[in-house]
Amino acid sequence: METTEKNQASMVWVEPYKEHHWLQKLVGEWTYETEVKMGPDQPPEKATGTESVRSLGELWILAEGQGEMCGADATTIMTLGYDPQKQRYVGTWIGSMMSYLWLYDGELDAAKKVLTLNSDGPDMTVEGKMAKYRDVIEFESDDHRVMTSYVLGDDGQWQRFMTANYRRSNPA
Repeated sequence: METTEKNQASMVWVEPYKEHHWLQKLVGEWTYETEVKMGPDQPPEKATGTESVRSLGELWILAEGQGEMCGADATTIMTLGYDPQKQRYVGTWIGSMMSYLWLYDGELDAAKKVLTLNSDGPDMTVEGKMAKYRDVIEFESDDHRVMTSYVLGDDGQWQRFMTANYRRSNPA
């Protein structure tokens, strides 16, 4: 009983910050169209799907996507929140097509329209090598957002390899 009292006394409930409120813009039902550049000599691949984004309290969002990726059905799950101690957006991304857990660390631009999420992950061209990635989420309007994915090339330049246009399925 003493342990329970200590655990309850030490539990801290966090009030949402304005950064948490920004994430609520993502909540809803979405359809998406992607264009992925698999290599310099290959034509871009296009795919479509749906995404359902819900809140976990007022501090986190959970986004579950269903669609096509590289010609096969795929499910993806993204979590995003804001860590007031780090003053950074944090999150994860997993997909049914890979065994890697992507960890996000990012920030919102001064205009509050663009969320840039950085991550390290497996290099898509060299097995066993890691690379730096960046997912950039930008709201064009309340019902249209674009996510652009980049990889840091050996030349030190960010190279775009994927663009996804999300449109709200049930606009207000």
